[in-house]
Formats: sequence, C-alpha cells, structure tokens
Amino acid sequence: MKQLAALALTALSMSGCAIHQTVRPVESFTGKQICLIENSSVRVGFVESYKRALESKGYIVRRLPSSASITECPATSTYNALWRWDLALYMAYADIRVYREGKLIGEAKYDSQSGGMNTGKWIDADKKIVELVHQLFPGGAGL
Repeated sequence: MKQLAALALTALSMSGCAIHQTVRPVESFTGKQICLIENSSVRVGFVESYKRALESKGYIVRRLPSSASITECPATSTYNALWRWDLALYMAYADIRVYREGKLIGEAKYDSQSGGMNTGKWIDADKKIVELVHQLFPGGAGL
C-alpha cells in the first residue's frame, strides 16, 4: 500500500510538469525584409539568435525601436521571452509574432513555465529559437 501511495504521489507531482510549444506558420509573402521591433526587457542574446535564424532563411532583418508600430514595415515581428532560475538559468518562455501590414500572420510559442520537475525545460535557448524560426518560416524568404 505504501508503494502505491508513493507512486500516486509521484504521478501527481509530475502531472503539472508540462512543456507546451505551438507554432502557426507564417502565411507566405513575397518580401525578403522583416523588421524586428526591439523589446528591451528581453535578453540581448534572444534577438541576436532570432536575427541570425531569420538571416539563415534568407531574410534581411531591420531592427526598429520599441516605439515602432507593427505597421511601420510591410512585415514586422515582435518577440518576448522570459528566463527562470531552477538550479540553472533557462529560457522558460518565448513568444514570436509576425505581422504583415499590421495583421497577425504567424506565431510561435514555447512555454515551460509549468515545467516543474520536467528536465526538458533546460534547453539550449539558441537551438530552441532556431527550431521555432524554422517552423514559423517553413519556406524561407520570398517563397
């Protein structure tokens, strides 16, 4: 009976340890330029990884100040990310949104904030950003 109770307690403690990732790929557009609206509350490494991943897909990246509008360029992107500490610093959340002429045309979200004891939350942030970009922009620039 004690073993069954311990097993049930372990299962219950792990049940809230979910990591979620959803990607709605960008609808195709002919432009090759994407404007990134700066988010100063996000670690600089995030936007650098995002920019490199976009460039590897053939996009020309132009960075805009945080005060810019999502309609300032034909294609714009906003981003947000959070880091947490649990034995080590890790990216717990990322949200990338892409707009064409002010209309949301694609979005990628990664969320391990409810990861609890799930060791999958300690990911390499750069690799996760590249993965999200490849899923978000499956065809690359101008396709």
